[in-house]
Amino acid sequence: MQIKPLSDHILIEPVKEEEKTKGGIFLPDTASKEKSEEGVIIAVGPGKKTDDGKIVMMSVKVGDKVLFQKYGPSEIKIDGKEYLIASESDILAVIE
Repeated sequence: MQIKPLSDHILIEPVKEEEKTKGGIFLPDTASKEKSEEGVIIAVGPGKKTDDGKIVMMSVKVGDKVLFQKYGPSEIKIDGKEYLIASESDILAVIE
């Protein structure tokens, strides 16, 4: 299934958190984990439409690794895989 975001929305694949602590302890799947704040952009919409009908181009592109607001994006599942849909304003930075 293919997803094409509308307007200024972005489809993000979250980066999996490491399951080992810095001290070398492996965390089980049942351990309470924080939501990831990092991900890779899979698809972007065309951009936000202004009041006069012009489209403002997106400042991110497919393949960018980004930091986003922890609780901003909506979680969705596509073919059993978890993704996030966020607005461009939820993106805080591009990781280079």
